[in-house]
Amino acid sequence: MSKIVADWMNRELITVKPSTPLADAVKLLVDRHISGLPVIDDDGKLVGVISEADLMWREQGLEQPPYMIFLGGVIYFKNPLTYDRDLHKALGQTVGEVMTPHAISISADTTLPEAARILHDKKIHRLPVVDENDRPIGIITESDIVRAIAAV
Repeated sequence: MSKIVADWMNRELITVKPSTPLADAVKLLVDRHISGLPVIDDDGKLVGVISEADLMWREQGLEQPPYMIFLGGVIYFKNPLTYDRDLHKALGQTVGEVMTPHAISISADTTLPEAARILHDKKIHRLPVVDENDRPIGIITESDIVRAIAAV
């Protein structure tokens, strides 16, 4: 049995662009029964991933960061820029506003144990597989790795 990603990845790749309306991406996720999509730019290069986890911001709501007013100034106890980023993500209308940028990706010759380690260590569920030009050629998920283990 081969132990490289190329032999177990899903090659039927569905991608979206940052400009794709968020509603269209959600419909793809639901209709195709998948939990995430690679996001590509106009040159076909990977720029991020949109997943169910990215969509949770819309439902969970946001808490304003705790602050204190002292001598006429505001002192934040948490970084207010994080709140601004999260608010922007929660209100986003396009994939680019909601996606996770700079997605972790791997090459097709990566070993399955290495792919499993990355998925586990980074606490993610899928890894886009890219060619030498950073263009997605497939995706490998936790389920694909479990399928490979079962085939032993």
